[in-house]
Amino acid sequence: MIYTWAADTAPLLDENRYRAYFEQAPSWRQEKAKKMRFPEDRALSIGAWMLYEKAKKESGLSGENIFNLSHSGHFVLCSIGEDASRKTGCDVEMTGVFRPNVARRFFCPSEWEYIDGRESEEEKRDAFFRYWVLKESFMKATRLGMRLAMNAFEIAVWQGGEPRLIRQPEEIGGIFHFREYDMREQGFQAAVCSEDQDIAVELGWITL
Repeated sequence: MIYTWAADTAPLLDENRYRAYFEQAPSWRQEKAKKMRFPEDRALSIGAWMLYEKAKKESGLSGENIFNLSHSGHFVLCSIGEDASRKTGCDVEMTGVFRPNVARRFFCPSEWEYIDGRESEEEKRDAFFRYWVLKESFMKATRLGMRLAMNAFEIAVWQGGEPRLIRQPEEIGGIFHFREYDMREQGFQAAVCSEDQDIAVELGWITL
């Protein structure tokens, strides 16, 4: 089972709360945070690690597990599972400006057609970011990240239906599954991709 949790790191902009969590983080994470120039970035770094620690406890996991982290804006996302052999990736993105040129250039023709076929600009924007988090989650699950071209694989989506990977590079084996999480009320979209087909339906929330 893959569990996914989200947290808002804005409270860590309070110096006292940030310092309390900073002291709990491992030394390598502390050093990483220290090198960051802006308070928002330091809060994200420490917040991401604490989300992982809290997610383990909430999920009741112990020992070896698989996890993946993502952040955008002031939100962090953590997917965590029991089987470390199952590749898993997650992505969260702040819903910003719709960039049709990016979709046309980097997405597959069918994906662009789906986006461009939405009626309103708001629907096109939502479809663009829906595809964005789905694609990023798969790229992270393969462990290739940005080394994998976005048009090297194809995802089919339907209104109200579950997304499905319909084309993937030959060198990437395995069967991948998706789960989407609606964070539009917070101004974000999120998705998880995993070789484990049991992905929790509900997104958990943790207060930092």
